[in-house]
Amino acid sequence: MATVLFVEASGAEHRIDVPTGENLMRAALNEGLEGMVGECGGGLACATCHCYVDDGWADRLPAPAQTEQDMLDCTASERRPSSRLSCQIIASDAIDGLVVHLPAAQY
Repeated sequence: MATVLFVEASGAEHRIDVPTGENLMRAALNEGLEGMVGECGGGLACATCHCYVDDGWADRLPAPAQTEQDMLDCTASERRPSSRLSCQIIASDAIDGLVVHLPAAQY
């Protein structure tokens, strides 16, 4: 299990325990976080689970696949070097303490 800190665009913070093997999008949706839509349900077919990985973590995650990179071109909010799709970040002990920021808009 990993504890992940989600920071909404409003600044509200939520620490969520994410079971190993679960993606961050699903965990955020299960908690009803503002700013997480996940319209395609994690099928890598939209960009409505866009997040910004905290700078201290960006290099500690596996690099995004080309399909994720392509979908990130479709984000409603500014794409940044730390932009990721939360459906592609899978919880493990290695990401315990991860911090992600949710953008102001997902569509």
